[in-house]
Amino acid sequence: MNEENKVNYYSVIPATVRYDKRLKFAERLLYGEITALANSNGFCYAKNRYFADLYEVTTGTVSKWISHLQELGYIKVEIIKNEKQEIISRHIYISDIPYISKKPYPYNSFEPYPMVEKDKYNNINKNIDDLFYLIINNKSKIPTDFYMQLERLEFVYTNEIIQIMQEENIQKLKDIVYTLFCIYQSNFKMIIPLIDRNTLVNLYISCKNHNTKDFLNYYRQAIINKYTERS
Repeated sequence: MNEENKVNYYSVIPATVRYDKRLKFAERLLYGEITALANSNGFCYAKNRYFADLYEVTTGTVSKWISHLQELGYIKVEIIKNEKQEIISRHIYISDIPYISKKPYPYNSFEPYPMVEKDKYNNINKNIDDLFYLIINNKSKIPTDFYMQLERLEFVYTNEIIQIMQEENIQKLKDIVYTLFCIYQSNFKMIIPLIDRNTLVNLYISCKNHNTKDFLNYYRQAIINKYTERS
């Protein structure tokens, strides 16, 4: 069994996909499998043969499913070629969840996808430290509704308090706030008002105990799963 068959990450199928009548049920399942495989590197590199064996269909059928998901805007497919223009791999990215990758890809430079209306807040450099600085020192550059949610969750601190906090707790605060902002910028924005502080902190501790290459991505997906599992 290869690594692709050992996936232990969460699978996410948002309501937009689950209830899209244009999609076959198998295409919705395929989307979920892609989200799980994309957790490790920010993209899915599985070949059509892997999905064909998984769902007991032909590679041609898988190709049609992937093309349909891309046509509807749910995924982005990037073909990787070598210097001789020979295809060496394929990367599949999820379009409605801004995955945090060590190597940014063309479809996401921490800019929101089309479902997020462009406004003055899109000029924010969505770097963890920059976002944290704006929240503390220049909240006018943060979306008002997002800032209000941070206040509700008691994640807004003054410079004076930050100066006496332990570095470990400051980093935890930065991670949580940044993860919330990524969710706010995605199709899962509607779960933000449902989130409570204790759950966020407990999930943070739980996710820290997992050996994952991309903690923030893993943590974000855990939050999304927690608040969409009843949908």
